[in-house]
Order: sequence, then structure tokens, then C-alpha cells
Amino acid sequence: MQIILLDKVVNLGNLGEIVKVKDGYARNFLIPSGRARRATASAKAEFEAKRAELEKAAAAKLAESQALGVKLGGTTIKLTQKAGVDGRLFGSVTNSDIADELVKNGYKVAKAQVRMPNGPIKMVGDSSVSVALHTDVVVDITVSVYGETA
Repeated sequence: MQIILLDKVVNLGNLGEIVKVKDGYARNFLIPSGRARRATASAKAEFEAKRAELEKAAAAKLAESQALGVKLGGTTIKLTQKAGVDGRLFGSVTNSDIADELVKNGYKVAKAQVRMPNGPIKMVGDSSVSVALHTDVVVDITVSVYGETA
């Protein structure tokens, strides 16, 4: 299926590009999330009319993400979880826990933006976690997990 990208999509293309993707990917993800439209003649004409407005909105979104990235870069958040004597957590620290703590600290971050390359944190100590604020803005933060004995 041919689609027009309304936003930058990683490993696919930039705003305004017409790309061919599998039908299911377009119908089930890209079109419902507002990242793309079918590439019909009327949609192409409508996109060209709105191109400047969409590019301006994308640039504003990128600038906002970069500003948040500058504030968030190098931040250390502290979480306390129940842990055993050997330092292993009962349960784990997930991206949801980290996003909730960042929101409490005043940063506007969604759970899906927190990337944990090694999976959930299961040990007491410091861990590095990435926060993808935009497709072009990825910031590393430090998560310090402290154990409280049960």
C-alpha cells in the first residue's frame, strides 16, 4: 500500500515522503495513529496544501523535545523497592515506574518513551535508561534503585 507520511517514522521515512508498506502495517498502525494517510490523488493534493503547516508543527514538536532533552539529560531519579538481603528486588522496576517518577518530578514523559535496553531492573544499584522524547531526541538518564528490607 502506498502512503504519505505525516510524521517522521523511524526506519521508514520523513514527513511528506510517499512510501510503500505492507497493508497491515498501514491499516493497523500508521493510519490509526495519525502518522500516515493513503496516497490517493486527493490526499496528495490536500497534503501539498497543508505541507507548510505540518512542517511547522513538526519543527515545533522537535524544538520542544530538544528543550526537554536538555533539561532531562543526565538526570538521576531515585526509586525504592522491596529487596532481599542479597540486593535482588522482589519484582522489578519497569518503564512504567520510571515514567511515573519522571512525571512526579515535573517532566512530561510517557511510558512508551522510556527504553530499557537490558529489560526491567531487578537489582539494587544504578542503571542507565534511555528516554526517546522524539525520533531524533534520545536522552540517557540514571535510575538509582534502593532496597528496603521486607
